[in-house]
This record gives sequence, C-alpha cells and structure tokens, in this order.
Amino acid sequence: MLSVPPQQRIYLAAEPVDMRGGFDRLSGRVRAAGLDLYAGHLFIFVSRRRTHLKVLTWDGSGLVVFYKRLGRGKFVPPVDKDGQRPATLDAAAFATLLRGAPTVGVRRSLSSREHNGGIDGRGSV
Repeated sequence: MLSVPPQQRIYLAAEPVDMRGGFDRLSGRVRAAGLDLYAGHLFIFVSRRRTHLKVLTWDGSGLVVFYKRLGRGKFVPPVDKDGQRPATLDAAAFATLLRGAPTVGVRRSLSSREHNGGIDGRGSV
C-alpha cells in the first residue's frame, strides 16, 4: 500500500481516464491542466468503471506509475458539498480511496480472456 506524508499534494482527475494510457498520456493530462509534473505531487486517475486506478508521480529520477485493479467493488472518489469531485485530496482521503468501496454483493466481472476462454479543461488533472 502507498503511504504519503500529510503535506503531500494529491490531485484527482475530474474525468475518468482510459487505463490503456501510459506515462505519456497521463503526463500530457497533467501538463494540459497547467500543473507541475516534476514537483513530486501525486496525480490520481480513475477508470470509467471505477475498478482501476493509476497514480503518476515524479520520484526525483523518473516518472513512476502505480496501478491498482480491484478484485471486487469500486473506487469511490470523494465528493464535496456540491456533489463534485474535489481537485485535491489529503492523505487520509487518498488512503480511503485506495481501499475501494465495500464489496457486499459485488461480483467480479469476467475478463476478456476468461470470457473468450482463455486531466480536463476545468483546471484539474
């Protein structure tokens, strides 16, 4: 599990992201939002189905992507009092997000292999 210091800046993408994108696509979204990719902040991207999450950061010598796929449940991004996703998270909200939602009554969907046998214009990431 990732642990971050309380003062760490953590940005949450406002819109879902295609998880096929790697370093270049994710860093492009960060730059398009006008944020500093090389400041060591964490940039969080969640898939449309909210079952996959990527975290992009600069560790001082290169870009790092952490990728998590839930076996059950969904990532539940926090919402503010207006029902909108906040642009930034604190360390506690980030830890809660990484845990995912309760999994009561949730079934894992089949991957394509099993089934076949075998950052936006609003100023946030």
